Amino acid sequence: MRAAYITRVGPAREVLEVGDVPDAVAGPGQVRVLITASGINPADVKRRAGMRGELPFPLVVPHDDGAGVIDAVGEGVPTSRIGERVWVYDAQLRGAFGTAAEAVAVPVAQAVPLPAGTGFDVGACLGVPAVTAHRCVHADGPVAGTTVLVQGATGAVGLAAAQLARRAGARVLVTAGSRDKLAALEARGFSEGVLYAETDVGAWARELTGGAGVDRVIDAELGVNLAGDAAAVRAGGVICAFGSALAPEPILPVYPLLGKGVVLRFVLVYLLSAEQRAAANREVAAALGDGSLAPLIGARFALEDIVAAHEAVEAGSFGQVVVEVQRA
Repeated sequence: MRAAYITRVGPAREVLEVGDVPDAVAGPGQVRVLITASGINPADVKRRAGMRGELPFPLVVPHDDGAGVIDAVGEGVPTSRIGERVWVYDAQLRGAFGTAAEAVAVPVAQAVPLPAGTGFDVGACLGVPAVTAHRCVHADGPVAGTTVLVQGATGAVGLAAAQLARRAGARVLVTAGSRDKLAALEARGFSEGVLYAETDVGAWARELTGGAGVDRVIDAELGVNLAGDAAAVRAGGVICAFGSALAPEPILPVYPLLGKGVVLRFVLVYLLSAEQRAAANREVAAALGDGSLAPLIGARFALEDIVAAHEAVEAGSFGQVVVEVQRA
């Protein structure tokens, strides 16, 4: 089968190749999915670049997330699943073969039915971003009637978090990095937003909440935004971070946080329990079904253009990047 693969880590242009690899085979408890679309997350490009060190396998097909149709099942899996449209997660997390291929074999639980009317391109954008967002929104209890601030709300996780929080009954405040991105949020119904580089976000959030502060902050760049987050959050509130790439070792403003009794929560999607993952999958399916969750898809690439696709993610492409492996 055709696939993109690497045999060593390094820059995309130097290590990514496209060619034939052994066909995927569904083992016991697995299904084989014919991949139509493969989503690229920052974690995928970081692994390829060497963030986790050298490859644990001689050859690796990248990407955790994707979507397609089950065409074969392994021992112990009912044949009734053949023909199902599904989205796939964690495909390459602990193995050698991800979704940047014509087919992938995954444990049956990692092939989740795709709601009717949801495209494969959208399905390829769910596994890491939407489930991370769900955990960020719901880890500390119901958000109905609360105010949630999402910093960087046009990122894949940020937008999903804003949409899921709104669906759950929260008032959602958003920040963005450019006027175009802020306009994209406004077009999706998020009218309370500012440019984070031009605004005292803490003062703005307190003003909009009558001085109280927001109940939750969800942030992709904790280190950069920590002072503003601390100023924006209410006493007893939660700051939930799922990344801090730009400032991985920030100075912690202990007394502003201590004085409010703030909870700092960190979310890594790969650490979710089976129950937490199942709850997220159910909510994501429901939100897709009623239209309240709608990923913003940016650039699309053919499998042969996998290098350009990875470089687009590294350059901070606006919208999620999807590799179209096969025609739907």
